[in-house]
Amino acid sequence: MSLLDASQTRPLEGGASFSLGNRMLRAVWGVAWLVLCRFTPPPLHGWRRVVLRLFGAKVGRGARVHASAAIWLPANLELGDHTLIGPGVRIYNQGRIAIGARSVVSQRAHLCASSHDIADPDFQLVLRPIAIGAQCWVAAEAFVGPGVTMHDRAVLAARGVLFGDAEADGVYSGNPAVRIKLRGLRA
Repeated sequence: MSLLDASQTRPLEGGASFSLGNRMLRAVWGVAWLVLCRFTPPPLHGWRRVVLRLFGAKVGRGARVHASAAIWLPANLELGDHTLIGPGVRIYNQGRIAIGARSVVSQRAHLCASSHDIADPDFQLVLRPIAIGAQCWVAAEAFVGPGVTMHDRAVLAARGVLFGDAEADGVYSGNPAVRIKLRGLRA
């Protein structure tokens, strides 16, 4: 595990939260994405899938990741078949993030899979994975917080803020997000 003990490294005083190896890997990743992907035209999703896989991401067939997406660490990312990561999406995956098949994360949405222990005087980083099921939609500028599970076909409306789990077919809106209705898909 590359997460360090805050009582030893004192991140509030400038110490690291992650091992040197982890930090070096992320630096190489950042340069690679910038040079190889960041300025590629929209249709080059296949190329971006290759680069993500080279850095340890599990990426399904036909997944599309836009060049302007920001991914903290590809090795902590799993994308199902035909998943879409839209322009400007922030995937802050210090903890694992898994997104199911045919799910959409729209422009400028933010997924955050970590937090801090507020009861710890050293403010220890805590990794809390996010699981987004199949056929979900995280709409524009929405936020999915640490430890959240969005069950299959759940929807988080634009600018919604989700800190609890979303049930299958539930449509959630607001800050904090609450279920406003069921999706009611047509056959």
